[in-house]
Amino acid sequence: MWGARRAAIALPRGLRQAASDSAALLFTCAYRIIFSTPAGRHAVLNLPNSITLSRIACVPFLIWVLSTDRFGHGTQEFLAAGIFILASVTDGLDGYFARKRGQISTVGMLLDPLADKLLVAAGLIMLVRYTPQLMPPWIAVLVLGREFLITGLRSVAAREGFTIQAREVGKLKMVAQIVAIVSVIFAHGWWEWNWFGFIVGVHFTARLAVWFMIAVTLISGVDYFLAFWIQVARLARRRIA
Repeated sequence: MWGARRAAIALPRGLRQAASDSAALLFTCAYRIIFSTPAGRHAVLNLPNSITLSRIACVPFLIWVLSTDRFGHGTQEFLAAGIFILASVTDGLDGYFARKRGQISTVGMLLDPLADKLLVAAGLIMLVRYTPQLMPPWIAVLVLGREFLITGLRSVAAREGFTIQAREVGKLKMVAQIVAIVSVIFAHGWWEWNWFGFIVGVHFTARLAVWFMIAVTLISGVDYFLAFWIQVARLARRRIA
């Protein structure tokens, strides 16, 4: 039964190869653009940005672990969850070291949100195939749509000459996404855990975490949009005056 289930979630060989080739091309282009000049190498090759790049490098490994049939029951789930947790931890480390060492850079400000979005998008998209009963497509579309919306609003704000400060609920959103994705990965392998007689409902916890992620995603999206609208209204009043 487990073998049939695993065979059902394995990606076709051609699709895996195409994804691998596309990822290799993307990283090659990025490498040539960033490292082609001494200034580019100096901007990227510092500790905070190296940590951020390591988070991006975790993405193809996460995709491979969740799409391959090389691992047995439990190993695949623990390995995928470990990669995702390790990559998520670097999200706080790069910012900490950037502030502590005075290495806040334009490249880092570009790479950090890109790395976050790549990691979360990879996790959500793979889980749609990996555990569709817990992560149906509409949830992935909702979460990723929110990310596209915020990115678009930030672009408009930058063009108009104002910024929107990071919201506390936005930070909670990232934590909720991490917990939900890790919980769903574990729920694929286990319905519940028995820890020395204490029953932990893994499937129930995953479902609860997913709905909490949805709620925080919606709240943070509305909160950011309202903050953006207030700034636009102020700008309009100043122009009229």
